[in-house]
Amino acid sequence: MLRIMNPSDPAPNRPRLFRLLAPGILIAATGVGAGDLITASLAGSQIGVAIIWAVAVGAVLKWVLNEGLARWQLATDTTLLEGWVSRLGAGVQWVFIVYLVLWTFCTGAALISACGVAGAALWTFGLPFATAKVYWGIFHSLIGLVLVWIGGFRLFEKIMSVCIAVMFATVIATAALIGPDWVALARGLFVPAIPSGSTPWILGLLGGVGGSVTLLSYGYWIREEGRRGIAGVRQCRIDLGVGYAMTAIFGVAMVSIGSRLNLEKGANDRVALALAEQLTGVIGPAGQWIFLIGFWGAVFSSLLGVWQSIPYLFADFVLIRRGTTPEARSRTDLTRTAPYRMYLVFLTIVPMVLLRWELQRVQLLYAIMAALFMPMLAFTLLILNNRRDWVGERFRSPLVLNLLLVATLVYFAWTGIREMKTRLFPAPKTTLPARIDLPG
Repeated sequence: MLRIMNPSDPAPNRPRLFRLLAPGILIAATGVGAGDLITASLAGSQIGVAIIWAVAVGAVLKWVLNEGLARWQLATDTTLLEGWVSRLGAGVQWVFIVYLVLWTFCTGAALISACGVAGAALWTFGLPFATAKVYWGIFHSLIGLVLVWIGGFRLFEKIMSVCIAVMFATVIATAALIGPDWVALARGLFVPAIPSGSTPWILGLLGGVGGSVTLLSYGYWIREEGRRGIAGVRQCRIDLGVGYAMTAIFGVAMVSIGSRLNLEKGANDRVALALAEQLTGVIGPAGQWIFLIGFWGAVFSSLLGVWQSIPYLFADFVLIRRGTTPEARSRTDLTRTAPYRMYLVFLTIVPMVLLRWELQRVQLLYAIMAALFMPMLAFTLLILNNRRDWVGERFRSPLVLNLLLVATLVYFAWTGIREMKTRLFPAPKTTLPARIDLPG
């Protein structure tokens, strides 16, 4: 049975500030995972802190996309998926659902594997690392299923808050304990530079912030918070600003940490362990455990965010296919519907078949799928948010945001083509930065 709720009703016993910031922090945390952590640390180790400006610029690009998504939904009271179907043709839904299933399989496998690596890095139970990784991956996937199934959105918020706090506090603490050069950090952030050989790393940092398909989940989370109208757009700008600022700080901290270490490029299951072991020599034995706990917080928050958010998209698709009116869809608690729970089970179980693959092979599949999505999102937002008859004059994208969307479209189209070419037809010696996962 569907639970009917009034989205304008405030959630009980929740501080006003938390209600304002929660969706942006959730979307940012879901998009930060092992891949961002490893890419940033490798970039710092190979190039140094001169390129941390790319982390900030990458956060701005994802902010623009999320702001456009929220703008459409608050102008029309329909999700972006509904907008694609109603304004761009019904065939879009079938293209999207095929893509979503393939993306779910690849991303779910990457996240389960990353959680398995994080768990095995903390404790192998005396088993070989590869075996412990499989057991830990299965455990984390099933725990994610249980928490999302029984807890609903409010429990999800609380657990994510804990994971985010662990991830943020441990990584920032590690960066502070390692003793960064604050002057060099400030120069790298505010005085953009492109050192020799740094272009691939800059591209990795620009594109590695904030997720891909999981950006669509933001619309469902702001609906849970009951946001409406032009005031809702202003709220979204604030919470997305805070969320992506946290993401940028996290990335800057990881580049700073990497700049003090000697890390080798590579995308196998032991990169995180190698990073943690080197931290032991820099800040003592505690450094290794602080980092590994933060690594676990990053990957599990990504898994939990994807497990909670992606079934929204499938459930919304099913309701659209059934002919449910937009008003009824907006008042339906999708997390209690059968399609949502069916897709949650699919996401939890089916990707486990790739658990024994090396994480690098799983990431190859995911990287190709993610490269296809971002240009499409930017392109459709440019179309949808500039039609007065669709969104109204007050909600049309201003010139500045349109220019940023065009820049985002060009960047992601270019890097998407480059990523697919590099992944499918790798050169004997690739110079692109390796990633472990790109959750979301």
